[in-house]
Amino acid sequence: MGVASQAGAVSLNVGDDVEASLYGYARLNMSYDFDGNRAVSTRAGTFSPVDADGNNLDKNDGHFGADVQQSRLGIKVKHASGVAITVEGDFRGSGNSAGSLRMRHAYGEYNGWMIGRNWSNYLSFVGNTPTLDFDSLAGTAGSQDRAEQIRYTTGPLSFSLEDPSSQGILEANNAVLGGDRRVSAPAFTARIQDSADALSYSAAVLASQVTADDGNNDDSAIGYAAFGAAKLKLTDMFAVQGAINYTDGANGYLWRSGSNYYGPSAYVDGDSLETISGYGGSVGVSMALGGGRSINVGYGMTTLDLDDAVDAGAASNATPETNQNVLVNYMWTPVQNVMMGVEYGYLDQETVGGDSTDANRVIFAAQYSF
Repeated sequence: MGVASQAGAVSLNVGDDVEASLYGYARLNMSYDFDGNRAVSTRAGTFSPVDADGNNLDKNDGHFGADVQQSRLGIKVKHASGVAITVEGDFRGSGNSAGSLRMRHAYGEYNGWMIGRNWSNYLSFVGNTPTLDFDSLAGTAGSQDRAEQIRYTTGPLSFSLEDPSSQGILEANNAVLGGDRRVSAPAFTARIQDSADALSYSAAVLASQVTADDGNNDDSAIGYAAFGAAKLKLTDMFAVQGAINYTDGANGYLWRSGSNYYGPSAYVDGDSLETISGYGGSVGVSMALGGGRSINVGYGMTTLDLDDAVDAGAASNATPETNQNVLVNYMWTPVQNVMMGVEYGYLDQETVGGDSTDANRVIFAAQYSF
């Protein structure tokens, strides 16, 4: 996510009225976890010390693994009429072995309109620090994910109606609401993204409805979110970048909150649905060393306001509340379209009750792009 995915493209001969290109990369990720097995697919590090089955990932120290699931393949087609189409996939699955093809992007563009699956409009890479960990820093701007949507862009402004991101709802005993939850409306977003001299910046707002419905009783709440992100190039060698994000009832857009990716957006209190607020941010420094070499240092955090959910019995002292991580890497491009790098990662998660679990890990990556 933090490294450019397309260094070049292979042109395809498909006719006089159509331009087509094939692009992608082959990538190997290797990881070593010093403090329990925190690796998920693409060897990215998870904040949660337990897996989906409740097994303790911190039980044994020292875990090595490798996979090629981040490898990517895409095709771009542009017609003489101005219609452009992009279809892209990778092989990231739920486990650590080679997965099946996963649809990342599938959208068409024409005259300012974009329709299909693409990066959420409530997202920006402007303030992101380059990382080797595919899931990157907590608190970066927006959902850092893709969504089916209809988007219109004019100049630096863009607006969209989207399939909402994760809408987790807590109910009694810290359980996540299952079948009694429904998506009742699309999310609306508006974003500005532009640059001026050495400064690049972006800001966005979002509104999304979250609904709980057990067939007899239902209640809805409107969630909101806003972020700002910026990058300042201080010299040809140094740049600083960062983002800040606030959410209330829309924590599916607070990247790497909750157990690992998205925290709950609301909780059930009797017959009422109450929203959960949260905030996060990230900051980083990048240094270009010349000769295709660079060093990047980044810090990110997210935290949720769960006090009222605890009082209502929907959350407990064991519920994850604050995540923070530090990523430090060295990247090297020895020849065009080839990138190699090594990264140290530190992850820490704190629960409502103040219990903290942390982990240290190292990632190596080699990427061959076309």
